[in-house]
Amino acid sequence: MKAFLSATVACVALVGCTAPQAGIESAAPVTEITAAQQAEGARVSDLLSRMSVERKVAQLIQPQINSFTAEDMRRYRFGSYLNGGNGGPYGDEYAPAAEWLRLADEMYVASVQPLAGGEPVIPTIWGTDAVHGHTNVIGATIFPHNVALGATGDADLVRRIGSATAVEIEVTGIDWNFSPTVAVARDDRWGRAYESYSEDPNLTARMGAALVEGLQGQPGTQAFLGDGHVIATAKHFFGDGGTDQGVDQGDVNGDIDQLKAIHAVPYPAAIGAGVQSVMASFNSINGHKMHGNEAMLTGVLRGEMGFNGVVVGDWNGHGQVAGCTVTDCPQALLAGLDIYMVPDDWKGLMDNLVAQVADGTIPMAKLDEAVGRVLRMKMRAGLLEAGAKRPVERIHAGDMAKLGSPEHRAIAREAVAKSQVIIKNEGILPLGGAKSVLVAGRAADSIAQASGGWTLTWQGGRELTNDYFPGATSIWAGLERAAREAGGSAVLSEDGTYSKKPDVAVVVFGEEPYAEFAGDRKNLVFTDEEGLSLLRKFKSEGVPTVAVFLSGRPMWMNREINAADAFVASWLPGSEGAGVADILFGKRAATGRLSFSWPADCGGTPVNGPQGSLFPLGFGRSLGDTAPTGALEETCGYLTGGVGAEWFVNGRLGTAITASAGGAALPNLRGSAGGIDARGIDNQRQEDAREVTFAPGSTLTLTQSGTGTGGYRITYAIDARPAERVMLTIGQTQIDITRHLAHAEGKDWREMIVTEACAPGLGDSVSITAQGTLKLRIAEIARREMPEGTACSF
Repeated sequence: MKAFLSATVACVALVGCTAPQAGIESAAPVTEITAAQQAEGARVSDLLSRMSVERKVAQLIQPQINSFTAEDMRRYRFGSYLNGGNGGPYGDEYAPAAEWLRLADEMYVASVQPLAGGEPVIPTIWGTDAVHGHTNVIGATIFPHNVALGATGDADLVRRIGSATAVEIEVTGIDWNFSPTVAVARDDRWGRAYESYSEDPNLTARMGAALVEGLQGQPGTQAFLGDGHVIATAKHFFGDGGTDQGVDQGDVNGDIDQLKAIHAVPYPAAIGAGVQSVMASFNSINGHKMHGNEAMLTGVLRGEMGFNGVVVGDWNGHGQVAGCTVTDCPQALLAGLDIYMVPDDWKGLMDNLVAQVADGTIPMAKLDEAVGRVLRMKMRAGLLEAGAKRPVERIHAGDMAKLGSPEHRAIAREAVAKSQVIIKNEGILPLGGAKSVLVAGRAADSIAQASGGWTLTWQGGRELTNDYFPGATSIWAGLERAAREAGGSAVLSEDGTYSKKPDVAVVVFGEEPYAEFAGDRKNLVFTDEEGLSLLRKFKSEGVPTVAVFLSGRPMWMNREINAADAFVASWLPGSEGAGVADILFGKRAATGRLSFSWPADCGGTPVNGPQGSLFPLGFGRSLGDTAPTGALEETCGYLTGGVGAEWFVNGRLGTAITASAGGAALPNLRGSAGGIDARGIDNQRQEDAREVTFAPGSTLTLTQSGTGTGGYRITYAIDARPAERVMLTIGQTQIDITRHLAHAEGKDWREMIVTEACAPGLGDSVSITAQGTLKLRIAEIARREMPEGTACSF
């Protein structure tokens, strides 16, 4: 490897050590080539010499399972494929594990059918986002998200989580995991902050390397990429956690050496752990998109860090490179990308790449470099060996007892317990004895909310009832059992009502699930007052309280901390809620410590260190630490004004907004109800918009709880004019928008403005009713303060 790599690997073993900042520039590559590497290179050269250009290009194409068939695989021989966050076998995102295995085997068999002319057969591989366990699959163990694992500080635990996850992935016949995320999140407003282990690059590096070793096995041992292990991916290279204002896929600006000293630190550690793939990031570095950034992908990652594995793209990320489209981007390959993640438009991209090799835009040597790296990765994983097994024949394949096994759930429960950070304890913890415990809050018995995003669906969501999580334990269930075992009792009352006054109340509340840009925030104030209201209610009734806060990041919680007798940062614990009870009831020592600084201010200024922090990095109480916290300032400018300005933005409903059709809910504006079918589509980013299909006579309604202010702005597109009347209802005002939609036909995204001028009094509901069949795309619905006299757009 490199001097920088070895120095950094040594450093990350010690939290608080500072990795060399300039060594990455001066490191020289090791030039010795082992006999094994020579043999590997000779074998790759032989395969390349016998492959057609079309088959080589196919190795660089990665579509999603919902956009191609086994027959397409047999014909085109994609080098790899993936399931998107909302994708499942045969169109069923909730398909049982056996169906995942069946599809894996079907695609593998299609990829290894003999080719004419003696052209070598290269098996395909399946990549998945198993970012906190194999959580796309019902019944899998759901481990805490990385933000929680960082709070454990336990690299060996993370290594065991990686091993358990790899086995569960193998049960379903999948070969490749797009994990770990080794982002160093430096702005907690970022919607992916919970995918980061810490704001500390060295802690992040240590944890990321441990997960790589767990997933792949230890380099240099027989276990490496053998049975019970899968290919790992370090992501997203690089700087994804450092974007301006925490905007997902945004810009990272600054001196490149200073940026590398923070955001590049985890990668040498992952490379030293043997990681076989690195995923390019969506973000830009000083205005240059990473998918086309040769200086970073080739110069830094390969040249300075010595990475010789595969660089895989993110979801259509190459299409964001200047001068590129999703189907036409030679720039990415020339910059150092090896595999294009092109979920749906794979055919156009393949055709263009083949043509660009033929006309010299892409030199054959450059194509061979990229394909050679893909072949090496497959070779190291044993997929090119004689007698390589089909997915159904592999050691753990179809062994459903290993999916969510008691052993794996025990590891997850340990991780939950070790990740709980006690922020405040006025002597109420640990619970125990013959106490009557009331457990309150909507989240208390919601495994989905405790698990967060990337859980069965991309965004996760409370619409996923506990029936979707067989074998899992909610926080409520864990508390109820712990109370009984301690000689007491527990009762669940979501709204906090009771007939007999309890000895103590545990209030479980927090952020609704989200993923990626849907979780971006403009500030860190937690505005959902369910938990606050419950805590204040119990306080007024003389009932001691424990607040259990579920979140993907530290947030401004001064009001809730003041109102509670004990406050626990529980993060996103996943499927083993009993781990929370283990801490509250004192079954385990409280060892969790903050891996992110807790903000003192309710604004959005990034906090990375003691300055501006209410509780610094490394803070956390033992159960015996009952030192008073003191009253915290509760004034915050973001708590004033109207509620829920953003109704539907970035593919997500606002916290105060509900969607329904025919009296039935449409959680996060997805699914089917009352003649409405809403599905996620891409506008500027993955599934940041909806395509809504109306059956004749159906109505889509969005409603805001609370009182909002400002006019309405609806961003929409329509491809075919409505054949019958379409009515828009704002509050009590009905507006015929049929002609407006007809005029917008085929004109891409447009804005509809509704103000007092055409809807007096406005109101806090929006309905669209179609008398005939209608297909409408919606990117945004928001309330905005507008200049006096602003006209409606009708």
